[in-house]
Amino acid sequence: MSAASASTAALAIDSRCQLGEGIVWDDRAQCLYWTDILSRRLWRHSPASGATDAWDVPEALGCLALCDDGRLLLALAKSIRIAEPPVAGRPLALRTLAPLEVALGASTRSNDGRCDRNGHFVFGTKDETGATPPLGRFYQFSTAHGLRELPLPPATVPNSLCFSPDGLTLYWCDSVQPRIWCGDYDAQRAQVTGARVFAEVEGDKAPDGSTVDAAGGLWNAQWDAGRVVRYAPDGTVDRVVAIPAGRPSCCTLGGAALDTLYVTTAREELDADALERTPEAGGVFALTLAPDAGLPEARLRTA
Repeated sequence: MSAASASTAALAIDSRCQLGEGIVWDDRAQCLYWTDILSRRLWRHSPASGATDAWDVPEALGCLALCDDGRLLLALAKSIRIAEPPVAGRPLALRTLAPLEVALGASTRSNDGRCDRNGHFVFGTKDETGATPPLGRFYQFSTAHGLRELPLPPATVPNSLCFSPDGLTLYWCDSVQPRIWCGDYDAQRAQVTGARVFAEVEGDKAPDGSTVDAAGGLWNAQWDAGRVVRYAPDGTVDRVVAIPAGRPSCCTLGGAALDTLYVTTAREELDADALERTPEAGGVFALTLAPDAGLPEARLRTA
């Protein structure tokens, strides 16, 4: 890895989330959406105007997805809901589509997720108990089939869910293990086969949320490492982006030219001294890349 492959992102949005996560770029509305899981809040930012808005939600919001009709899909702690297009200053209008692991109660909640290239939403649930084996599972949700469990090993903190440009490879991880996995993905049958290690994370650090670029590279936010790492399609380290504050949690590629890396961070578990040194922790950081580096975010098919 050459020195030229290292760079540093800058603060773009001073949101100071307790646990910023799940960031996506809406290429139609030209805005970012993300969640503060612990504060139960959905965020939106429009770079062109500089406007930033937030809405309270009734449960912890693990992740979200864009819908093909302009609405949002929200994976709340114990339910999958659809939200009408958010309007600044007004409460969100929500409708429940499916309950989620109700029998497990507070032992689990939704965590990371992203739409596949065929209009299905794939996400995981986090084990809040430390059980062995872990209680977390991976699911696919679609309007055609509802909620279907994916045949993947149980996880403590499921993360890094994203898809190759052709949609045929699923990436995932369990953040308690320093590696990212991939497998052959059949969207219609909700099947994953040929599971294999895609990349080992350097320094035994925790892999968190990921996104895939137009060239098939995977960008992974690394919670304990203060960085986002781009892995080439063969799993080798191609580029490292330093995140100077907070704990990097998720990333997306957006902007008008799909040329900007956006990264959510968290203030969770940072002590008072760390927060005094880096008050911008919990904000969204950004770095400009080459034009058309990213792909438009996939959307849930609603009909």
